[in-house]
Amino acid sequence: MPTTPTHAPLPLPDGQNKVLLHSCCAPCSGEVMEAMLASGVDYTIFFYNPNIHPRKEYDLRKDENIRFAEKSGIPFIDADYDRDNWFARARGMENEPERGIRCTMCFDMRFERTALYAHEHGFPVITSSLGISRWKNMQQINDCGARAAARYPGLAYWDYNWRKGGGSARMIEISKREAFYQQEYCGCAYSLRDTNLHRKATGRAPIRIGVQYYGPAEGDGE
Repeated sequence: MPTTPTHAPLPLPDGQNKVLLHSCCAPCSGEVMEAMLASGVDYTIFFYNPNIHPRKEYDLRKDENIRFAEKSGIPFIDADYDRDNWFARARGMENEPERGIRCTMCFDMRFERTALYAHEHGFPVITSSLGISRWKNMQQINDCGARAAARYPGLAYWDYNWRKGGGSARMIEISKREAFYQQEYCGCAYSLRDTNLHRKATGRAPIRIGVQYYGPAEGDGE
């Protein structure tokens, strides 16, 4: 089990202590997981990310998350990889920019499934590790989370800012300590396409899936 740093008690909504944590990957969720462990929060990881493409990348991210969850003694829910539904919902948004309406759709889809599972299995609170990344629009994520939770009476979305108090820095420290797989794009087929186009324009080699891992000299991933 990882050594947990000292954290201030976490202010959960309505005095609750049971949380369903939507996790997008091990690097983003590592600090969130350790902070909740240190605060004695009763939580379960919910991995539902049908946006991740291709399947090899999806499996790498999921397996790293499972590895850390098992090491930490945290229950892990492996939800369906229904990427066909994701592509159907993304139709017409293929050329939208990052942080645009395609990302809103993607967050909505993932939070909707998270909220449904929480409602059906007695979790009063949902949250996500998505917002800890500096590459994401936190308000966009929180709006999607709150919208999904509002569908069910008694379900709250916890909009805690995981970046504050050094959270983003600890995210990188934990990733290096655990030698997590370091994804080099947000996750979907269109972000992979656009990242590789940018790399080509700047003279860099295309992304090689399954190659990059965090180490002592590695920087921030997506």
